[in-house]
Amino acid sequence: MSKHTEKLRKQLLEISEVVNAFKSEAVQVKIIDRLLDSIMESDRHEDGDFKLQERRTRNFQSSEDGADGRVRGRKKPGATKILNQIIHTDFFDVPRSIAGIANYCKDQYDSDFKTSELSGILLKLANEKKLKRERNNDNNRFDYVKY
Repeated sequence: MSKHTEKLRKQLLEISEVVNAFKSEAVQVKIIDRLLDSIMESDRHEDGDFKLQERRTRNFQSSEDGADGRVRGRKKPGATKILNQIIHTDFFDVPRSIAGIANYCKDQYDSDFKTSELSGILLKLANEKKLKRERNNDNNRFDYVKY
């Protein structure tokens, strides 16, 4: 068994009691899904191959997408997940407007988010000091840039 698989197996055994305490299977699946996403994301950042993995995922999704945009029964990632991925790229090295961020999500991730969907998440990221929120003097709106 690989080192990564063994580590994952031990972690799942540690949390199994807590997860199984929930009566709803849907809640259990959602908890495990989020934990696995978190583990995979942290491992990618530690290994330094985040961009390579992101490209592989995007290529896999585009080849496996059905007419409704689903990948083998899974829905597209939400705005929070996509913005957290974008933070780890060079996209926010320059100030970006909410409209620019929405357009980037549409082009790169095939996710058509309204600016109102993104604004709350971006404010949260700014409060967490992951992004700076600066007022643009030209249009009196906010731009977001890396700390």
